[in-house]
Amino acid sequence: MVIFASLGCVGDKAVNNSAGPMENGSAAGGTVLKVFHAGSLGEPFQELEAEFEARHPGVDVQREGAGSAQSIKKITELGKKADVLASADYALIPSMMMPEYADWYAAFARNQMIIAYTNKSKYSNEINTNNWYEILRRSDVRFGFSNPNDDPAGYRAQMVTQLAESYYNDSRIYEDLIQNNTGITATIESNGTVLVHVPATEAISPNSRKIMLRSAEVELSSALETGEIDYLYVYRSVAEQRGFKYVELPPQIDLGSVEYADNYSKVQVQMANGDVVTGSPIVYGVTIPTNAENPKLAAEFVKLLLDKSGQQIFIKNGQPPIVPAIAGGKDKMPAELQALVK
Repeated sequence: MVIFASLGCVGDKAVNNSAGPMENGSAAGGTVLKVFHAGSLGEPFQELEAEFEARHPGVDVQREGAGSAQSIKKITELGKKADVLASADYALIPSMMMPEYADWYAAFARNQMIIAYTNKSKYSNEINTNNWYEILRRSDVRFGFSNPNDDPAGYRAQMVTQLAESYYNDSRIYEDLIQNNTGITATIESNGTVLVHVPATEAISPNSRKIMLRSAEVELSSALETGEIDYLYVYRSVAEQRGFKYVELPPQIDLGSVEYADNYSKVQVQMANGDVVTGSPIVYGVTIPTNAENPKLAAEFVKLLLDKSGQQIFIKNGQPPIVPAIAGGKDKMPAELQALVK
């Protein structure tokens, strides 16, 4: 299966607000709305939760933040039920969920990749847009990124590092930083595209003195805060929400600019299950799974996410909204959402 992220315009704290015993989407004292979301959506979704519960007394929004692919697999492989699913890569919804587990999606926000650090990070007074990869190369520097098999930020870290080779005219950046320290490899295809090969998670062997690999962003962010790692490949929004310093990468490689979409597409990442993701501008997507227990209430939550109130929340959290959101399968969306998308 090949995922082509082709829009021509674009884990948080794993939170589980348990409300006690529940059955068929209800809990003692009210109704439960279950939301699975990408880790990097933690802060804005916490605000959406508070706003939604204020508007809907008696509703308990229960969120679970994790890597996007991991969140989707909870539904498609583990049989869990969610009322809302939000992914850090909208393309995972049509590729992993449609048509059995979803029949539409809305692409609603953008982001970009950066290199985060703190005052505790080695060489924090030296690092900049022009030398970040040289700093990461240093033998006493340790950095982290999430598992590409679980989390879009993980495969986007591979893309950024590969794209850096041509931008900085240095053909050893990926080899020195990632390939030599993980077992993740890359080949040049006949059409000139670089294909990164990610082995099964148990076969990835990170050099723990150099790299920290985790499934969710929250573990890596905590490690950066405590000084266990010096640098972290992560979304700009996460860095801003956590108060990290960060190196802003050139738009040619940060996966954040529509005008460089063709350049991003020169890198693909093949996950252990065979799925191939093509580099593209970062676009978040949302859907209501077909097994949702409270689809009408879920539509109200998505409506809040897509309308002006939701847009302001995402602007505040450093994730620019796409206005209007772009839909796939618009005719299958709840009627009240169709006016909010194009």
